[in-house]
Amino acid sequence: MELTVKTLDGSEAGSVTLSDEIFGLEPRADILHRCVTWQLSRRQAGTHRTKGRSEINRTSKKLYKQKGTGNARHGAASAPQFRGGGRAFGPVVRSHAIDLPKKVRALALKHALSSKAKAEQIIVLDTANLADPKTKALKERLEKLGISSVLFVDGAQVEQNIALAARNLPYVDVLPIQGINVYDILRRDTLVLTKAAVDALEARFK
Repeated sequence: MELTVKTLDGSEAGSVTLSDEIFGLEPRADILHRCVTWQLSRRQAGTHRTKGRSEINRTSKKLYKQKGTGNARHGAASAPQFRGGGRAFGPVVRSHAIDLPKKVRALALKHALSSKAKAEQIIVLDTANLADPKTKALKERLEKLGISSVLFVDGAQVEQNIALAARNLPYVDVLPIQGINVYDILRRDTLVLTKAAVDALEARFK
């Protein structure tokens, strides 16, 4: 697959050939779904917790005598059906993380990249540089390219001015190549790769 390389100002700067083994696969929704679920489950803190009836600091004295009152038989005020009682089957501190094989994760990243390529939502930049870390300047350049919701992926180091300028744009994310992931690729409309990022991806999957 061959794409035109652009500059941040919108002009052309040659072309680049993308590997079909990375960008030319037929996207599979099931693999993408598995990887996104894996990512989001790992993000959950799992610190939610409620007290059970054994942890409630209430008297354990029998509320009233067993028989003769016409009421149900109760032994303690900490029972879940009483106000202030313990929670029945409440959440406990635990890990929500699930397992996903490394090969499936790598395949999911290829399918995410291929899905953007198939939808023609990939732009390759020569370099991603700004003279000044100005949000207005970056916004104007994105409008020239015709994009608003975008993930920038640079090489090993993100250009500092781009990172600073993008911080105040709500639908613009900037990542180094080490941080590229399926969820961030799919949540933005357009994927912008620098030539350094393309080279790093091809080296990674060789």
